[in-house]
Amino acid sequence: MSALSRIVGRLAKLPPARVREVAVERDLEATMPDGTVLLADRWYPKTPGRPPVIVLRSPYGRRQLGLVGRLFAERGYQAIIQSCRGTFGSGGDWEPFRHEREDGRATLAWVAAQPWSDGSMATFGPSYLGLTQWALVDDPPPGLRAMAPAVTATDFGPAVVSPGGAFALESNLTWLNQVEHQETGGARRLLAMARGGAVVRRAAMTLPLGDTDQRAVGHRVGWFQDWMAHEEADDPWWDPIDFGRHLGDAPPATLVGGWYDLFLPWQVADYQTLQAAGRTARLTIGPWTHASRAGMAAAMRDGLDWFDTHLGGWPPARQAAVRLFVMGSRRWVDLSVWPPPADTERWHLHAGGRLDPAPAAASRPDRYRYDPTDPTPGVGGAALNGKSAGAQDQRAREERPDVLTYTSDAMVEDMTVAGPLAVQLWVRSSLDYTDLFVRLCDVSPEGRSTNLADGFIRLGSGDIDRGADGSFHVRVAMSPTANTFRVNHRVRLQVSSGAHPLLARNPGTGEPLATAVTLRPADQEVLHDPDHPSAIELPISRI
Repeated sequence: MSALSRIVGRLAKLPPARVREVAVERDLEATMPDGTVLLADRWYPKTPGRPPVIVLRSPYGRRQLGLVGRLFAERGYQAIIQSCRGTFGSGGDWEPFRHEREDGRATLAWVAAQPWSDGSMATFGPSYLGLTQWALVDDPPPGLRAMAPAVTATDFGPAVVSPGGAFALESNLTWLNQVEHQETGGARRLLAMARGGAVVRRAAMTLPLGDTDQRAVGHRVGWFQDWMAHEEADDPWWDPIDFGRHLGDAPPATLVGGWYDLFLPWQVADYQTLQAAGRTARLTIGPWTHASRAGMAAAMRDGLDWFDTHLGGWPPARQAAVRLFVMGSRRWVDLSVWPPPADTERWHLHAGGRLDPAPAAASRPDRYRYDPTDPTPGVGGAALNGKSAGAQDQRAREERPDVLTYTSDAMVEDMTVAGPLAVQLWVRSSLDYTDLFVRLCDVSPEGRSTNLADGFIRLGSGDIDRGADGSFHVRVAMSPTANTFRVNHRVRLQVSSGAHPLLARNPGTGEPLATAVTLRPADQEVLHDPDHPSAIELPISRI
């Protein structure tokens, strides 16, 4: 064992090492069916036999994951860490998502044929490393006996590129900046990463949006342009990389997510699909953002337990199918199902910014103007940028005139909300092209408002069916959550029309995303009366 692996293993609360001496073979060559050669490192315990192999396929480099390989090897497994096509010495051209099914299957066949392998394998990894796992579930190789994808989803199109119909500008620019500079020299790479936040913020205000890659990294990037050209999540262009259609064939899978992870709604849907198909699966959701170190440590612990069960024959350390961290009360709960058992209550929007279970009386609508030249900021939430993501103080955002808030009375007893959320809104807009962004918050007795869950929808002229009074009804699905509103805390709902640069601003004209340059403000009205019962649907649970 190395001193570093000993320290990290202890801090991450990993099970004790089974092997003290491990070794590594670097730059092993695996030839793909088209002749392209991909490079991999093999970490392995220096013990007799051919232990099972954990495969990690990454576009972020092999050496960067060396510690993970060592930690697996010290616990009795071999680890193959392979660089995806076109990255870190692997041949071919880097084109996100497009080659992972064929390259992944060829890689597992190559592993199974090696003299150091007995053909028994599992896969591991977060984010893009999770996508490379899901790409294998269409007729998976017989030796693939377990998977451990974390903070990821089977379909990156709606999850990453255009959630709710809007381009996820901050996350996509953050990733663009990361992969653009990740193979540069040490000092240059560190400088680029340090400047990343400022680069993203500056590029995010560029018009037209099709020039943001040039503003961020100095040149056009083919895959980034493709994403904007196919901004609609239901565009057939995304179909070949939607791996969720084959989950009925998936091997046993353990999924780890975070309440503030951008993939969470789609990851939960993947889990439900696995369950409905009768597959062996379990789900863990903690209070983490996408790049949370605590979340990565939890994924490593969870993966090792899963592999010990499905590769080593040991009993699992955990029996429950679902494990959730309940924010507010700061506790873990084990459940047999998702979503948790709950009674859904409609908490209605009222005049004067009140939120209450009682239906609203007759009242005037609330109004605000969304001006895309001064877009409503996104503060916290599910972002790839670790510095801006997660639970953040919302008070400055809520003071803006383009954000409406509706707040309950103080809790007289603890109330736990757990599961999927949605908001029903009756709205009038001066435009046929507009956005609605809703956010659930927990307000402390001292007045701090902390975001819990978001929902967003982009509307076009074909999505709006106006009534005789000019209003229209829309249901905004939100990311799930689990939170206990403690005594004297309050429930708050924000309503606005943007969260920039988390989501690209709506120009209000219906022009294509990449070329729009005209920005039109929208005058919005939110109705709340007996004929227009705007409300948030809260799953009240006793977990």
